[in-house]
Amino acid sequence: MDVRTESRHIPLCVDLDGTLLATDTLWEGIAVVLMRNPFLVFHLLYWLSRGKGRLKHEIAARTGRCAKDWPYREAVLRRLERERESGRQIVLVTGAAESIARDVSDHTGLFTAILHSSNDHNLTRNRKRDALVARYGEAGFDYMGNCADDVPVFKAARRAIVVAPDGPAERWRRRHDAERLDLGPQSAIAALKCIRMHQWAKNVLIGVPMVLNHDILHIDAVINTILAFFAFSFLASAVYIINDLSDLTNDRNHPKKRYRPLASGQISVPMALSLALCLVLASLSLSALLPIEFAGTLAIYVVATTAYTFVLKRKLLVDVFTLAGLYTMRIAAGSAATQTDLSFWLLAFSIFFFLSLALVKRYVELDEHVARAEDVLVPGRGYRPVDFEMVGQAGVASAFTSALVLALYVHSKEMMEMYALPWALWPLCPLVLYMQLRIWMLARRRMLHEDPVVFIMRDWRSLVIMSIGAMLILAGALGPR
Repeated sequence: MDVRTESRHIPLCVDLDGTLLATDTLWEGIAVVLMRNPFLVFHLLYWLSRGKGRLKHEIAARTGRCAKDWPYREAVLRRLERERESGRQIVLVTGAAESIARDVSDHTGLFTAILHSSNDHNLTRNRKRDALVARYGEAGFDYMGNCADDVPVFKAARRAIVVAPDGPAERWRRRHDAERLDLGPQSAIAALKCIRMHQWAKNVLIGVPMVLNHDILHIDAVINTILAFFAFSFLASAVYIINDLSDLTNDRNHPKKRYRPLASGQISVPMALSLALCLVLASLSLSALLPIEFAGTLAIYVVATTAYTFVLKRKLLVDVFTLAGLYTMRIAAGSAATQTDLSFWLLAFSIFFFLSLALVKRYVELDEHVARAEDVLVPGRGYRPVDFEMVGQAGVASAFTSALVLALYVHSKEMMEMYALPWALWPLCPLVLYMQLRIWMLARRRMLHEDPVVFIMRDWRSLVIMSIGAMLILAGALGPR
């Protein structure tokens, strides 16, 4: 009997979490359940006290997940399909709950048998090894797994196939020269993508009060602004991670967002939560070096973003007003960090300016659903495709209003007293209006494919406009009186 014929008679047993799926169904389930109702944490502790099998069963019954919602490893699926076509038995052996295991088996149509956890039996590590040895005998099966819990099973298998291994699994693989399934190039910067460093560009707004108050040459103001920038950025990144956790299902059904690190499984839920905790601690450490008012602003931001993540982003229009307020809060944070006064006109301008950008963001999202001609709510939002034109009209109106408020601000008494040549600031009004209307026209042409604030920070025309604006402010401040 040759090796190929022999292999057809040896079943290939496959782990689920982290192997066939690029996620852990238990951790993801816990995250989903707690995002919906944080008070269920007490139920989790009770279920865990009754055994991990009971915990898995209760979590699986409450996640609302179906097989198509999980991120599958395509390379593993292709390998299993080839093995099955060769006549080999493929067995799903998982510590996940029965409902999840059977759902995945029915969805993929690859498995001839299933072994799974039950209410009183958690099928992991030695228990999984013992179950397979009892069924197929020592070295009577091949096993595909990924983590430290799979090492005892690797030892009992005839042949081990390691997929995306953690540290202990990779060390065992190297010592025993086991096969490692190639998953293609793995991103070394998945964690950086998870914290969305490109979104930090928004936090440049923290420096606006310092610049407008002409404190840019004061070293204390500059240092405080830099500290505030990183403190705010770290906290905002932690919030992005929590927001991604709450949006996992919607993101996986989105043509672009499904490639995000959490949605695609590049980053595990425990790793994401650990990263978020580290970011929060770093933010608090930097905040301790700044005035107490800045910490108060951060606290308000956390409350507002938490409310947005769990409730407000699904509310019609409330979501865009909240986003506009969160952008404006960055300016307030800069004011608190440098102990400078905030102008009513600046706050009013910020609200309308960022309301327009928040509306263009929703406009682009709605545009993806208009073609379907279905009068249903956009997943995770409070809008329907029929709202498309209204959102566009409101956004353009907000753009014009922001330009009007800026004109009133430039002509205000405080600006006249602060600037030697206040008339030099008048060109700011058409420049700001041009920048916003251009964004709206690009959105209408379906040429805007990212967050509009991030687009402004990357678009060379917008950068030129902002540079001209900075020179006008400088000329107005330094000109002869």
